[in-house]
Formats: sequence, C-alpha cells, structure tokens
Amino acid sequence: MTISHAHLLESLSKGVASDGQPARVYQLKNSHGMVATFMDVGATWLSCQVPVRDEMREVLLGCDTMDKFNQHSAFMGVTVGRYANRIANGQFSIDGTPFQIEVSETGHMLHGGKVGFDKYRWNVDAATEQRIQFSIVSADGDQGFPGEAEVIVTYELTELNEVKIGYTATTSKPTLMNLTNHAYFNLMGADSGEDCLGHVLSVNANQFLPTDELGIPVGELRDVAETGFDFLSPKVIGQDLLLDEEQKLCNGYDHSFLLSEECLEGECAATVTSPDSLLTMKMFTTKPAVQLYTGNFLQGTANRIDGQYDTYGGVALETQYLPDSPNHPEWPRQSCVLREGETYSHTTTYQFLNNM
Repeated sequence: MTISHAHLLESLSKGVASDGQPARVYQLKNSHGMVATFMDVGATWLSCQVPVRDEMREVLLGCDTMDKFNQHSAFMGVTVGRYANRIANGQFSIDGTPFQIEVSETGHMLHGGKVGFDKYRWNVDAATEQRIQFSIVSADGDQGFPGEAEVIVTYELTELNEVKIGYTATTSKPTLMNLTNHAYFNLMGADSGEDCLGHVLSVNANQFLPTDELGIPVGELRDVAETGFDFLSPKVIGQDLLLDEEQKLCNGYDHSFLLSEECLEGECAATVTSPDSLLTMKMFTTKPAVQLYTGNFLQGTANRIDGQYDTYGGVALETQYLPDSPNHPEWPRQSCVLREGETYSHTTTYQFLNNM
C-alpha cells in the first residue's frame, strides 16, 4: 500500500507540532515518476516513492499524522543534530574547556539531546519541484553546546533517481557539529509487512566500532574480518544476525563502520538490494562513517496505515562521525569540532536503481 502525497498533506495539516502549528509539507518529483516528500518540522524526509515495474513502491518508513510523529521515538526520517549518535555522559572538551550537554534517560547524550534538531521547526528558504532548502539558527548554549550555529539542510531529487542531502553549518564559537538523516529503508515497501533482514547489504568498510549495550564505545576499532560485521561482499542482512556478542547486547546491528578512504573520493559507501531483486539503493557520502541500524527496537512504532512497525522493519544507514568522537582524538578522520570562520559541509546521496 502506498499513501499519496495528498493524503500526507491533508492528514498532517490536521494536527499540530509542539509549537501549536501544523506542519508544512513539500513534494519533490522527477520526470521518471519518483516522488519524495518532506516537512519543515525536523526537516524530515517523510516519504520516498519509487516506480518499480508498474507500481509505486514506498521505500521509507514513516507516519502520516502529527500525533504519530509527536509520539514516536524512532527518529524516522528526521534531521539529527547538533551531534548525531552518542556522547558518553554528555561530556566533552574543546581546547581544554569542559562542557556538559543534555543527556537522555541512559545518562548519555543521544542525537542532540531531549530537544534536538529533529523537534525544531525549520525555516523553508527555497522550494522548487526538485529541490528544497531548510535552515535554522541554534542559539549559543542550545542543548548545552557552545556557539550560535547557523545550519542549512538541502534535499534534491535528481533525474538519476537520487535523493541528495546537503548539510552546511557555521558557528560563532568552537562547537561540535555532526548532522545526519535518520531514514529507515525497506525496499520491499515500508508497509508491506516484510522486514529488512532479507535485504542484501554491502558496506565499504574494513573496521567497525564495538560498543556496550547503550551504544558507547568500549575499545578500539576492530577489523570486520571473521565477524558478523563483514559486509565487504554483499550478503543478506539476517545471515549473521546476533552472531557476535556486540550484536547480542543490542538485539542486532546498531554499530558504526569506518568507511574506506575511497568513499571520500566518490566510491559507493553502501548498497542495499530488495529480496525480490527488483530495486537497489546505493549510498554515497563525504562523511567518514556510517551507523548501521536494523530497527532492533521498532516494535510498536506507529506506521502510516493505522498499524505498527515490527522489530527489524527497516534498515537505517546514518552517515556521520563515529559515536563519542570528541573524546577519541586518536581515531582517524573524526574532526567533528567546527570553529569560527569554518564551514561544515557534507553530502549524502541515496540512489534508487531498478534492476529490470
């Protein structure tokens, strides 16, 4: 079942966000019939519909009312910041100055804090048929982070069936910046009832980061060789599910991979193919790492059709810096400190290819 843009627009406009106002919803489309839908609350990627044979296939998990959006805690499709993933104990230092930022119930910072960028209403600076630009100004001290930050997120739907996400940010003081989109993909159809475990995945990464049950790093980067984290060659996601002790701690994959340096030069970072082999998604990014999350705790999250997603309902590939990077300067390519006069600039592209 595929929900139309008109339905999303109508249903979301009936509810209100935390500021008491309805969401503003925007649709991008290309000449091949692909359609991507976004809203200003959370600069959220709401829907991604791809033509597959003679049907439109909704490949993005999501919800269709503001009540559902306000209640869910799965970060479906939202823009995450200032710092995606986790910072241990919510503590870090910049140039010797310590900072304490907001933490969640676990005692650690997750995805920017209790009121992160995912809950903001973003400004819409420009919108065309194939591109939309959102922006916010995050005040000095917001979420506990130093510096006033001006942040821009752009989405572009190209004629190559790509959704390109561009991130830029500047700051008035040295701060941390690590933005991502938390989209969950199911290439068989988000509301098909299929899980993501039958999808075929490859990740261009030789190392992954072991973490504890709360997602906090517990040691150095490890080689993926001879572990269930080896996706250098394509394999079914469920093939080695729960094979490793690190997976058992969090009911599946919820781990960061340090991408090969070739990815910074344009090589494909990850590839996902649907179980029916009709649709492939390729991911490209300028970020140094990607968090693979197999929706291990999605059970009970409201979907678009008056039902709920189940465990492993979708797979997220969140491009970012490694978790807790501010406290690990020894890790390669993890320069997550943004300074005055600098511009944070990254892109991530998801391309959808029919295999007919």
